[in-house]
Amino acid sequence: MRRLVLAVAAGVAAELAGIGLMTTAVWLVVRAAGQPPLSALAVAVVAVRTLALARGGLRYAERLAGHSAVLRHLAEVRGRVYEALLRRPLAKGDALTRLVSDVDGVQDALLRCALPGAVAVVVGVVALAATGFAWPLAVGLVVTACLVPWAAYGLAVRHSRALAPLRAELAERTVVLLDGAAELTAFGALDRELAATGRVVDAVADRERRGGSGAAALAAAAVVVQFGVALAFLRSGAPAHVVLGSVAVLEVTLPLAAAAQRWAEVRGSVTRVREALRMVELLPVRDAPAPDVELPVGRVGVVGASGAGKSTFLRALAAAHPGVAKGVLDDAHVFHATVEANVRLGRPEASQEELDEVARVVDLDVPWDTVVGEDGGALSGGQRQRLLLARALLADPDVLLLDEPVEGLAVDHGDAVLRRVLDHARGAVVLVTHRLAPLAGVDRVVVLDGGRVAQEGTHEELVAAPGYYRDRWSTERMAGRSSAGTSTGDGSHSPSNGTNCVSVDDATGTPQRRSAVTAI
Repeated sequence: MRRLVLAVAAGVAAELAGIGLMTTAVWLVVRAAGQPPLSALAVAVVAVRTLALARGGLRYAERLAGHSAVLRHLAEVRGRVYEALLRRPLAKGDALTRLVSDVDGVQDALLRCALPGAVAVVVGVVALAATGFAWPLAVGLVVTACLVPWAAYGLAVRHSRALAPLRAELAERTVVLLDGAAELTAFGALDRELAATGRVVDAVADRERRGGSGAAALAAAAVVVQFGVALAFLRSGAPAHVVLGSVAVLEVTLPLAAAAQRWAEVRGSVTRVREALRMVELLPVRDAPAPDVELPVGRVGVVGASGAGKSTFLRALAAAHPGVAKGVLDDAHVFHATVEANVRLGRPEASQEELDEVARVVDLDVPWDTVVGEDGGALSGGQRQRLLLARALLADPDVLLLDEPVEGLAVDHGDAVLRRVLDHARGAVVLVTHRLAPLAGVDRVVVLDGGRVAQEGTHEELVAAPGYYRDRWSTERMAGRSSAGTSTGDGSHSPSNGTNCVSVDDATGTPQRRSAVTAI
């Protein structure tokens, strides 16, 4: 806020310097025509030079302070919006709009709407006070600072309402052409669809031209008002420097019409960002209950039936200790960038040797320069999980959170990767898993049921005690023995041909035969 106030102050000073430059220069020209002694013009000459230099410097200071304030604010807003989207995810397109377009709209609302408006109001008040509230200038300011922006805002709103359905139809037809090109070609409908899309494009262009005509008409009206104010001052016998000074004052208010139009466009974005920020206050965690979120010590396994609150527990732990607990959560995002860029999010300053080390630990076999696509769409499920694991290991948090970290890998491959990850992690680890075999070596196992701790103890203690853990362990061991592959005897199962695998439904504990996911 302080930088934004400085930007407004610098903008006001720059505009006043420009108005002073215009007024002084005109006075100097008129006075010099009478050929007075040079000493009578010395002060005005120095003032012109000073104001000319000050105007440029102050304009630079206003741009620097304004952009610094807005960009710092946007960094905070974008982080809070991202946090809100993590707590209540939206559809990918809508989430992308909130995170990118809507936040950029906040930038325009500050730089192109609020800042010019504040500068114009302050300069207008100062100019009115300097002229003794002369009525021609007062009328001109009311028209150019109030009526013209109000009309511009109304035109922009009507234009947006008329353009919205056309843009929606164009987006829909574009998606149809991109996704259904093969089907349209097969049925001979591609040319017809292209022609219909072309008509929509022409309608959008025509509507845009009509909207531009209205804005141009308002700009012309503002210029006419400037000319009228100058004529009114001339008729009243005002000196030339006052006449042209009033024109310079009104020049400051001309950008308000464009600011009003832009506000009509970004108002919805600002509203949606406010709603997203309100989520952060209203939704401390997701709807499911969560157990205690104190930082764990050592290696902790978390198990339970589907819906028991395992992932919610990890999210609550990460939210309660954001700088300490990090890892691979169920809502972890992969950005449309290279593998290296996604992994470096864990620690941007990491060296290439450190990147290669975490890639070796997780067996990440994708080249660093591979572009992963939207949310990792160009990767397989196993590759995406290993990318997230590499990012988490590179961050080297005090508490590593792992939510089904090797999902999508064959059993043997996943167990090998998980062992290396646990060996590499230097701090505490919280592992959420459906398979119990990897939990044999952890310090403590927590069994959740409905977001509450139902059982707690070591692997050996829970296997010996009646309850979910022992039942699940027995089912897992039987599933391993009854499969077509070979059993390891510890509850894990590695099929010999990579095709016949047994999974266990988490809610019922019933073995179900399915096709295995091959190692990647």
